[in-house]
Amino acid sequence: MTVTEETAPASHYDRIGGASSVKAAVELFYDKVLADPELAGYFADVDMAGQRRHLALMLTVVLGGPNEYTGRGLAEAHQPLNITVEHYAKVGEHLTVTLTELGVPADILADVQTVLGQVQGQVVAAGNRSGA
Repeated sequence: MTVTEETAPASHYDRIGGASSVKAAVELFYDKVLADPELAGYFADVDMAGQRRHLALMLTVVLGGPNEYTGRGLAEAHQPLNITVEHYAKVGEHLTVTLTELGVPADILADVQTVLGQVQGQVVAAGNRSGA
C-alpha cells in the first residue's frame, strides 16, 4: 500500500482552514496586542501591515503550511527590542486566547504553545531571561 494524499494526515494549517484562518488569527491577535498598554509600545514605529504579513507567514510555517517566510530570524528581529519574560508571556497569552476564540482544536493549540516555549530564548532579551 502506498501513502496518498487521501491517507496522509492533514497539517494543522489545513485543519484550521489554511491562509484565510491564519490571516483572521493574525488580525484578531494584533487587535489584542495593540490594545494592551503594556505591549503596544513595542509596535509604535512598526509598519503593522508588514508585521501582520510576517506573522502570518511565520504562523503558517509553525502550523505546517507552506514555508514562504524570507524575513529576519526571531533573534535578529527581537533581541534589539529588550523584551521581558513577562511581556513575552503576555503575547503568548494573547495568541492562546485568540486561537481559542477562533475554535482551534486543543492539540493544535498545545503544539503552538510548545513552539512558543521553544523559541522564547530567541525573543526575550538575554538580560531579561529567567536565571540570567
